[in-house]
Amino acid sequence: MSEKATILLVEDDENLGFVMQDSLTMLGYEVVLSIDGKEGLKAFNKGEFDLCLLDVMLPKKDGFSLAEDIRKIDKEVPLVFLTAKSLTEDKIRGFKVGADDYITKPFSMAEFELRIEAILKRSGKANKTIETERKIGQFVFDMANFKLINGDEVRKLTKKEAEILKLLSKQKGKVVERELILNLVWGDDNYFNGRSLDVFITKLRKYLKSDETVNLKNIHGIGFILKDE
Repeated sequence: MSEKATILLVEDDENLGFVMQDSLTMLGYEVVLSIDGKEGLKAFNKGEFDLCLLDVMLPKKDGFSLAEDIRKIDKEVPLVFLTAKSLTEDKIRGFKVGADDYITKPFSMAEFELRIEAILKRSGKANKTIETERKIGQFVFDMANFKLINGDEVRKLTKKEAEILKLLSKQKGKVVERELILNLVWGDDNYFNGRSLDVFITKLRKYLKSDETVNLKNIHGIGFILKDE
């Protein structure tokens, strides 16, 4: 199934954000708008994005820090910074964290639209194939319907369980930092959310234990790793 690209737009200027969202939507893109860095990171985990447009000066988590966290879980998605500054140091920092382009405010919407289209074409993301299922050992993880399937056994997952498993399965075989999971799924890495995460990890282990090749391991003090060897 192919459809138009999906864009994450993180911009704290609500008026500019709405204008950009409307402009891109009229071109046929699906646009998710967030107004701060933490909300943007949480939104990134919930969707499948083909391009991220990140304002540099964001509340709660600045654009560079947000980009660094996105790069920890997706090395390929194009990142474009929106900035009122044209400082060389800012641009160097942006490119070091994996930026594909910079757009300096103010900009014309016509130029903005053409640059977005060009970046998506270069990345091959102008049209996308949606990933709806993943294999985890003998299990089929139906991400669209929050289901974990093993033969005749079908388990309906809660939204949080599905979000955590989606993140861990995308990074299968790699350690995913505890703090990153908390910020992606809950939007905050406080103590109480940490306790909730431990409960959800315990539940997921229980769901996956019928396949001995699947191992959801706690890396003490760092995070978690999902393997299916």
